[in-house]
Amino acid sequence: MLDGVLLTPLRRISLDAGDVLHGIKSSDPGYVAFGEAYFSTIHYGVIKPWKRHNRMTLNLVVPSGSIRFVLYDDRPNSSTQGKIESTIVSPENYQRLTVPPRIWMAFQGLSQELNLLLNLADLEHDPEEIDRAELNFVPFDWTLNS
Repeated sequence: MLDGVLLTPLRRISLDAGDVLHGIKSSDPGYVAFGEAYFSTIHYGVIKPWKRHNRMTLNLVVPSGSIRFVLYDDRPNSSTQGKIESTIVSPENYQRLTVPPRIWMAFQGLSQELNLLLNLADLEHDPEEIDRAELNFVPFDWTLNS
């Protein structure tokens, strides 16, 4: 993984009446603080282009569907500068993806059903701390079967 990025397996407790899917505890690796929690959906095959938070740490969980996250590190003093990482998070691969500030991220819906992510962020949303870039900013093969 890129320097500072964590992929943490999460507990999923199966119960007859419905499952319990853990998200984050204050004692977990990757927990920094609580600012806000929000859900985002993405349709099958759609790609939300590159975004970089300059101060926010993201903690991303996918309780429904399947989402491919692609991360790019252009931080000048990082040991993984210039590297690209891709990971898929879903209920079948139930993990929390922690993305520290200054890492570029784009993501794609892979399920034809509801693709839902939960971000447990350490800061409240602030449009002034976000950088955005077009999809071609980082070369990556977004073919659905790649």
